[in-house]
This record gives sequence, structure tokens and C-alpha cells, in this order.
Amino acid sequence: MPVVKWSRAVQHVEDLARRCATPSPIPMLPVTGLWVFGDLLGEPRDLDWAHVAVVVDLPLDDVPWLSIPQGGQHWAQAVRLREPLVGRFRSAAGPVWNHRIARPALVWDSTDGIRDATLAALRDGLGRDVRVDAPSPAELRAQLSTELAVSLRSLRRQHRSYDDQRWRPGKLDPHADSLWRATDSYLDLLDAVNDFEL
Repeated sequence: MPVVKWSRAVQHVEDLARRCATPSPIPMLPVTGLWVFGDLLGEPRDLDWAHVAVVVDLPLDDVPWLSIPQGGQHWAQAVRLREPLVGRFRSAAGPVWNHRIARPALVWDSTDGIRDATLAALRDGLGRDVRVDAPSPAELRAQLSTELAVSLRSLRRQHRSYDDQRWRPGKLDPHADSLWRATDSYLDLLDAVNDFEL
């Protein structure tokens, strides 16, 4: 059941881009780019979600696929990244695209600011005209391999963290949530690698 009109979804993305263009409310999380991907780059229609990729200037190992980097939740709350927007954090040390983020379009970056042409194309339902080129199969395979290795290291770190906290006083929820995200990331990438090899 669609929850947001096309024009409203584009407005949410534009509002987020404008908030990204202001000084970061969370200085420890250096946001350097905002990309849109998914259905919002297609034909105008009512949407369930509008997907964005938030690029942060952190090492790959600090931003595994489907994870929320340190400060990410606070940043998302401060800039009002919420429904109908779904954000995925990506490291500036690698490409923004992967097996789920196909041919995204840049909306804002810390160097050149808001891309008005991208926003205009989104409003007009012409997102396909501002998308980046698709990676070659070899580039996608290499990216999946890199992300799978990063994800496995994250899964091991989160497993250790959970195990260290398991019998200590205090809540386990933050550790369990991080472990779940790391597991989800690894399994999603493993499936993508296996599907790619078929």
C-alpha cells in the first residue's frame, strides 16, 4: 500500500539535501554525500519508501553494508532522516553503488553542494537521466568481494562485542541490534555473491 505521493517523496529528499548542506550537527560523523536510488529514479507513482545513500568520510571497515556507523543514529535524528526516507550509510572510501544501490543519482555533496539538476529530474520523473553508469560485471564482482570481506570482519567484531557483554550487567539490546545488522549484512552480501556466480 503506497504511503507517499511522488512529489512529497522528492520534497523529502530535497529537504534532506538542504539539511546536509548545513554544518553537521554531529561533527564526529563527516557526511560528504547524499545519493538517491531505487524507485524514486523510475516513473512517477506513489511510493512506499524513498531510498537514499548517505556517504560518510570514514574507512570501509567503519561502514559495512547495512550498518549504522558511530554517530549515525544521532545524525539521522538531527537531520530528520525518517519515513518515508530509508537511509543506507556508505563509506567515501569506496563506491556508493553495490548490488542493492544500482545506478544512484547524486543529490548533494560537500564539494559542489546541492545538485539542482538532479532534483529537477526527480520532480519530472526523469531520474534515469541523472543516474551514474552501471559498473561492469568485473567491477561489481570486485565490489561484492570487498564488501563481503568487510562484512565478515564486522560480523566477527560484533559477535565478540555481544559475547563480551552477554553476562555483564546492563542492557544487551544495543549489542544484539549491532550483531543482527552485521549478520543481515553478511548474509545479504553472501547471497549476492552466490547469485552473481550462478
